Amino acid sequence: MAKKDVVKTLNQFLKGQYMGIHAYEHHIQKLTDPEIKRVFQRIQQDHKNHALKVAERIQNLGGVPVDDEGMIGVVQGYFGQFMIPDTTVGIIESALKGEGYYGIEVSEEIVKGDLDPESRQLIEEILDKDREHVHFLQHLGRK
Repeated sequence: MAKKDVVKTLNQFLKGQYMGIHAYEHHIQKLTDPEIKRVFQRIQQDHKNHALKVAERIQNLGGVPVDDEGMIGVVQGYFGQFMIPDTTVGIIESALKGEGYYGIEVSEEIVKGDLDPESRQLIEEILDKDREHVHFLQHLGRK
């Protein structure tokens, strides 16, 4: 597989991380419960760290990492912020949907093919952490 294909795939994945960072920002702005807000801030920080690691991997492969979620992501994020519920339970459910569907399912689809072993390991570690986020958000929603 060509490095440019790996870089392209990693950049697609990286755009998703930026979408997650911005989505959590919109959720955090609506949250009023300080404890849940801190949880969301920790998850957002994880996404920021993941974005840094993926960007470094792209650079190490000789590529240039994207620095935002792209035009489609910007548009989705803009409209998505108006769809966020006003209740804490609704916000948690919204985050769960984003983390589960976009964060994991779409990301798994993106990275199915063109990745070298080191990049695949990095992405799998990130997806494992995203699965932890889903589990944690599910538990938080049941409180």
